[in-house]
Amino acid sequence: MRHSTVKFGELYAENSRNGIYKSKEFLGSGVLLVKMNQQFGNRFIDDHIADFERIELTDDEISRFELLENDLLFSRTSIVPEGVGMCSIVKAIDEPIAFESNIIRIRLDESKINPLYVFRYFQSYIGRGKVLSIAGGTTIKTIKGSSLKELDIHLPPLPKQQKIASILSGYDDLIENNQRRIQLLEESARLLYKEWFVNFRFPGHENTKIVDGVPEGWERKPLVEVAHLTMGQSPKSEFYNAVGDGLPFHQGVTNYGERFVSHKIYSTKITRLAESGDILCSVSAPVGRLNYTLDKIILGRGLCAISSKFENQSFLFYQLKNYFFKEDIIGSGAIYAAVTKKDMETLELLKPPVNIVRSFEGISRPFDKQIKNLSEQNQKLAQARDMLLPRLMNGEIEV
Repeated sequence: MRHSTVKFGELYAENSRNGIYKSKEFLGSGVLLVKMNQQFGNRFIDDHIADFERIELTDDEISRFELLENDLLFSRTSIVPEGVGMCSIVKAIDEPIAFESNIIRIRLDESKINPLYVFRYFQSYIGRGKVLSIAGGTTIKTIKGSSLKELDIHLPPLPKQQKIASILSGYDDLIENNQRRIQLLEESARLLYKEWFVNFRFPGHENTKIVDGVPEGWERKPLVEVAHLTMGQSPKSEFYNAVGDGLPFHQGVTNYGERFVSHKIYSTKITRLAESGDILCSVSAPVGRLNYTLDKIILGRGLCAISSKFENQSFLFYQLKNYFFKEDIIGSGAIYAAVTKKDMETLELLKPPVNIVRSFEGISRPFDKQIKNLSEQNQKLAQARDMLLPRLMNGEIEV
């Protein structure tokens, strides 16, 4: 059964609004600020997203630009044509969050429409196609709020909207459960690393002397002596696409996952490469965030690829995780500093004896394998959800 259509603007509770623009001098404290990179990388927006900035706002500005649960956000611009108009939805939040000028906020009349249904609609190829049809511009694609409200969207009765949203949310609940398990596994490995290599309560520590602040026989080495480093270099934006041509391209933390990056942008121009299994470390704001890549990718200027010279990639990952967790600063000493190749090469790490590292990896690698399996399950769940999505939206599957 095909659904009727209605103008999107007829479902608004109030007029759409572009986000706030304020100069950098207002950043650093105040309310949380959703920027387009967070909105683009997170379909669900809440106050638990990492790497939020804060912005100082007046009470009047907060009242105009604060986000509420079930608000929809659309990215206004993108250097990749297929990336403009990406939709996110705001979940329950515990503190004020505002949004920047490159984002459009839509607040819906929930007596007419289920916001989660609309969010799903704009995830489907049907809704995405409609948004892309109103995009203008050449080098940078842009959508306008005035054009967005004129879109015709499929509108089944409210009970059907709620059923469709509930079916699709079931997949997200399973994905979220797996993400929590991944977080617990990683935290267990991180705490074990801290116990052995920070508190120095490793197997046999009772019989080991501490010399110059480290166990006897341990060394301090610059990162370049224990790992291969590849600093990223971004190709020109004219080579970018979102349809899978070329190799996956990453230049920051936008598409980081719990452990592994997901691919959304591709490039037909190869500059620097990261290989499967490499650790990806962000070298521009925010510095020190880590992920793995399971595929060969093109490495942009905001990332550095790292691989162990001694086949102890698991140990190196937790070592770097601990370093950046503890310091959260590098280079110029600011939390959002950018770092150079020299900064990365001279980053000093402990080099314990091989037998202790191997003992640690005997525990951490099974954790890593479970994390990989859970991540692959999530990928399959997301694919199944995304295949079901358009069939529910166009009425092909009755609910």
